[in-house]
Amino acid sequence: MDIQEFFQQCAGKWFSQRTSHALPPQELEVGKSDVWIDFLAADNPEIAKLCQQCRVDPGLALCGIQTKWEGTVGANPNKESGSALLVAIADGNDSNIGKFLRTLNFPGETPTVGRYLTNTDDSITLKIESDTLQTEERLWFVSPNLRERTSIVTHANGSSYASFCSEIRMGSPAPQS
Repeated sequence: MDIQEFFQQCAGKWFSQRTSHALPPQELEVGKSDVWIDFLAADNPEIAKLCQQCRVDPGLALCGIQTKWEGTVGANPNKESGSALLVAIADGNDSNIGKFLRTLNFPGETPTVGRYLTNTDDSITLKIESDTLQTEERLWFVSPNLRERTSIVTHANGSSYASFCSEIRMGSPAPQS
């Protein structure tokens, strides 16, 4: 499965359950959320806009996904929400490896450039490295309607955050707003 097929398979409404551990201290946090993922073709205007922000030729974009979420984390009863755009850019003619552009819808957030790899087991790995942190996320499908994710975030001060998500497809992609 290449990155385009993987992103297409991600489209839909998902229910996500997450367990996270912060090290140190040994804190456990659980969360649940609804996640809507829309597949975006390479010629989508939002993809072109993000490519331009990152000084990447929009003609190199393979595809993207727009993700929106709403849910609760830990004991906090207040719902949190957000969105992200992720765009895949292949390394040359090999769409199994390349970079991705990501922007989160948070005040002051700047776009991030990372690396992706599609693995022989049909999973993908996303990595981001900066002066302040390193992240590695692995995503795979157990079945067409069950997706799992693991992630590890390591901060420059040595603290780490690991999470596991199990996501069940609940329906079609969110309507465009």
